[in-house]
Amino acid sequence: MSLLTVNGLGKSFGGVRAVDGISFDVAAGELLALIGPNGAGKSTTFNMVNGQIRPDTGSIALAGRELAGLKPRQIWQLGVGRTFQIAETFSSLTVVENVQMALISHDRRLFSMWRRAADHRRAEALALLEQVGMAAQADRPCSVLAYGDVKRVELAIAMANQPKLLLMDEPTAGMAPKERNELMALTKRLVVERGMAVLFTEHSMDVVFAYADRMIVLARGRLIAEGRPAEIRDHPKVQEVYFGSGKTFEKKAPLQNPSTREVA
Repeated sequence: MSLLTVNGLGKSFGGVRAVDGISFDVAAGELLALIGPNGAGKSTTFNMVNGQIRPDTGSIALAGRELAGLKPRQIWQLGVGRTFQIAETFSSLTVVENVQMALISHDRRLFSMWRRAADHRRAEALALLEQVGMAAQADRPCSVLAYGDVKRVELAIAMANQPKLLLMDEPTAGMAPKERNELMALTKRLVVERGMAVLFTEHSMDVVFAYADRMIVLARGRLIAEGRPAEIRDHPKVQEVYFGSGKTFEKKAPLQNPSTREVA
């Protein structure tokens, strides 16, 4: 059963049709990759689902609840988490304090000098950090962490509102191959354990083909292909859009030290 249902989504900027009537769905427990060349409409689609851009046409429903027209914070409160291409954390705060801030936001609580925010739901914050393998570094400032560890903290922050749907914008951008593999394996485990749905954009085709359950491909604002990775790999329209005729995606063993080759 679909958790997220997008139907007839469209958006224009001036005379340019950035997204042209696309439809797709994501089921609980599924990782759906949204890919396409530069200018395909990926970011516009992603930001409409997240509420940063209001669609001109179409609907975006989360478990039957319409999201189109809501603000990002309202969508977050309904159970949609998000990570960003460039990890967003408070570098001056400790790892656990970053997660606590997300919990405070979710609880809509205000704190005064007599009610220390640092005490708020520390146990829950530590439990989230344990799930992403960062509990041992809970009291370190985020400013001293390796980038791969910052990405793990961001994932814990995104999980603070117990999301039904997780939106991941270029989750492995800037990461070494080993870190990419570890982060996506962790994400896949959390998806299965929590029954979440994940919609993610990604330029690394190695990551996409190794971890996505299904893929949708955009070109010039239109959906040109959807299916399982094996189906998309050999899809003639996808090959033409990415490479022109006569070339194919390289077939590599999944989950094994993805290369650093990127497809823009």
